[in-house]
Amino acid sequence: MPTLLRKRNSEGRMSLGDHLRELRNRVLIAALAITVAGVLGWIFYEHVINALTKPITDLANQRKASGGNALVNINFAGLTDPIAIQLTVSLFVGLIVASPVWLWQIWGFIVPGLTKKEKRVARLFIVAAVPLFLAGCALAYFMLPKAVSVLLGFTPDNAANLQDAAAYLNFVLKFVVAFGCAFLLPVFLVALNLVGILPARLMLRGWRPAVMLIFVFAAIMTPTPDAYTMCILALPMVAFFFAAVGIAFIFDKRKAKQDPGWLDVPDDEASSL
Repeated sequence: MPTLLRKRNSEGRMSLGDHLRELRNRVLIAALAITVAGVLGWIFYEHVINALTKPITDLANQRKASGGNALVNINFAGLTDPIAIQLTVSLFVGLIVASPVWLWQIWGFIVPGLTKKEKRVARLFIVAAVPLFLAGCALAYFMLPKAVSVLLGFTPDNAANLQDAAAYLNFVLKFVVAFGCAFLLPVFLVALNLVGILPARLMLRGWRPAVMLIFVFAAIMTPTPDAYTMCILALPMVAFFFAAVGIAFIFDKRKAKQDPGWLDVPDDEASSL
């Protein structure tokens, strides 16, 4: 019998071996979904690659219109680069399209022992996770032209800037996926709260280091030197963090009615945050 359907013991716990087998099965399901969805990326590759390289082509057209150097474009340097890049872009599309499947697999592995009522609530959060991930990806694509324009703007007018296609697309794809994953912050915070690992009190006490880490993450993931682009990513993440804290307080009140002692956090653990 597949481990995903294997019954847990009376306490709802699983052995280490069962956990590893469940992890293997969920990884396989997620990988298969991404691969199947990647077929769409292969079919619509021309449209996707044109959209991803549009910031560079637009910059080249602007330079040409202003009488400057128009040699700004991507360059397929190697013999195998075209097919390798097409495969990479196809898997990237598969990752986006199959996000409901692999997000569900991650969620199912993190919160396996919930009650029936908690599972109904959990389904609402996985429904929220997909739009949040897609919204993060959309925001990254919206910010991509500014990032490319700022970075390539340092190129002198009398010099060409032919970007290696593999390096450019690697930068773009990581940029987009990083924004999408960043927007999943509230979902995973609430997941940790649901399984009893992260009470809302601890989340709220640690808001200062959390906000600092969010801005550090945003500064690393936004390659432009201006603070505007960093804030575009950091401010929504901060808002999501406090929204997750509010939702966690609601769940904590419900859990406290059933187990009043579960919110008792040792002082040394709380003060560390």
